Amino acid sequence: MFQGVYVATATPFKEACGKFDETAYMQHVQRLVDAGVHGLVPAGTTGESPNLSDEEKRVMFQICVAAAKGRAKVVAGVGTNSTAGSVKAAHLAADVGVDGLLVVNPYYNKPTQAGLKAHFQAVANVGPPVMLYNIPSRTGVNAAPDTIAEAAAHKNIVAVKEASGTIGPTVDIKQLAPRLDVLAGDDALFLANLALGGDGVVSVAANVAPAEMVALWDAWRAGDPTEARTINNRLWPLFRALFVETNPIPVKAGLHLMGHCKKDIRLPLTEATDETVARMKNVLTDLKLM
Repeated sequence: MFQGVYVATATPFKEACGKFDETAYMQHVQRLVDAGVHGLVPAGTTGESPNLSDEEKRVMFQICVAAAKGRAKVVAGVGTNSTAGSVKAAHLAADVGVDGLLVVNPYYNKPTQAGLKAHFQAVANVGPPVMLYNIPSRTGVNAAPDTIAEAAAHKNIVAVKEASGTIGPTVDIKQLAPRLDVLAGDDALFLANLALGGDGVVSVAANVAPAEMVALWDAWRAGDPTEARTINNRLWPLFRALFVETNPIPVKAGLHLMGHCKKDIRLPLTEATDETVARMKNVLTDLKLM
């Protein structure tokens, strides 16, 4: 159901007041859809979800649904560290008409594997298809492949964004729950994910290089692994640069350099250092993206 290049969309803010910049966001997601991405993922980690209000998320989801217009799918980030809060957000997103829900491991609480399974299935009860989001480095807990497979007994759980930083879980999940789409949560593992039977990527890099990420997918799907590897290697410095500071600090710097948004970011995250900005500028220049 969810395959290809999905973009974990960054959230632009207005420089003077720090408010959500709806106009800049609308232009940004329209650019992504026009570049041929297969999906938009608003209000995820890259979108600074913990720092967004419910109203900002609702407007964000509406903008993405309008921009996608059947050309791309919208998987709304609704996961929080509260099951009740996640279910509430899921209803909000469902009312807007999104195609799916992204549900992250509940952070800070450090639930057991049984708690993770119950949390995921509670959100899945809302109705729209669910993409689980396993990112232990940000949440303090890892959803084991066995747990993911058990949770996927719920018919509405259809995909996983696997961002544990290793490729092994992709193989494990594909063997334990073959019906699940498994998307890499790290750009650097996109090609490896495809080579091991995975189904795509939820990408930070596609915010700045959407057409290039789609080209990598197209090359692989066309049976041309050499071209896919060539594109991957060309984008490798970008993949690396985007994580020299906490995501989304570098990608916000890159989008600012490209003229797509202000450089503002909400505390407790801070703007990119001069060194990060210089590195992003060099990478984007080399890729002819600015």
